[in-house]
Amino acid sequence: MLALFVLILSGAVNAQQDPRIGSWTLVSAQSALDPANKLSVKSDHGEVHVVMSGESHFDFTAKGNGHESPAPGNLGFNQIELHRIDKKQVEVKEKKDGALVATVRNKLSADGNELTITTSSTAAGKGPANQITVWTRSGGAKVANDLLAGEWTQDESKTRMRQGLALKIEADGGGEVRFSGDFSYSARFDGKQYDLKNSRNDTVTLQLVDAHTVDAMYRRDNQITQKDRWVVSGDGKQMTLTTTGTLETGQRVTEKLLFQKQ
Repeated sequence: MLALFVLILSGAVNAQQDPRIGSWTLVSAQSALDPANKLSVKSDHGEVHVVMSGESHFDFTAKGNGHESPAPGNLGFNQIELHRIDKKQVEVKEKKDGALVATVRNKLSADGNELTITTSSTAAGKGPANQITVWTRSGGAKVANDLLAGEWTQDESKTRMRQGLALKIEADGGGEVRFSGDFSYSARFDGKQYDLKNSRNDTVTLQLVDAHTVDAMYRRDNQITQKDRWVVSGDGKQMTLTTTGTLETGQRVTEKLLFQKQ
């Protein structure tokens, strides 16, 4: 009984000492994919052929008149509607068996060398409401009839991911820490694996490194897929998350996110 009491007390102390406890809002994020995403846009006789390679893979051809076009062989959608707003803006609707799953807005910079893509997902569990990626022209001359045509490389230094992400981390009084964000879990600092909810990973293991630092290790199919280090500033007002992991495609990704305490 004494040993059990000591174990429970230790778990409770660890939870109370978690420097992350509180409510946090994302203020900036940087992401680096290895290798970077590549985008090819080709225009010919009123049709546009778009190919993306890297973290995301898709390939489709569509007319720019807003009419629905088949897009077989793509993960997540099989129909496309492409509507040209003007020479520098295009809106794409991705559909799955007739149901809208995402709206993608493409906007070209004034000099035609930078492309900003904003994706709004309507499918549950498919990520944040808005994901913004920024692309730099890496090939293909600008042409008057289609300024978006060319070869593009994702600019990781300007890509903003997980827009509006908010976290809440709290001790539950029973020795566990409850984490709520784009996924959730309850866990102790005991080296054991705890189940995740709404995550591409299966479990998480927590380690309290020091008074300001927490390490988290994530597994999927019993393989380590992601490692996080959370560091809280000395005044407790800012928290930096550095995460490295492997996507389902096998591609490596590194992210650095800065949070501000609410």
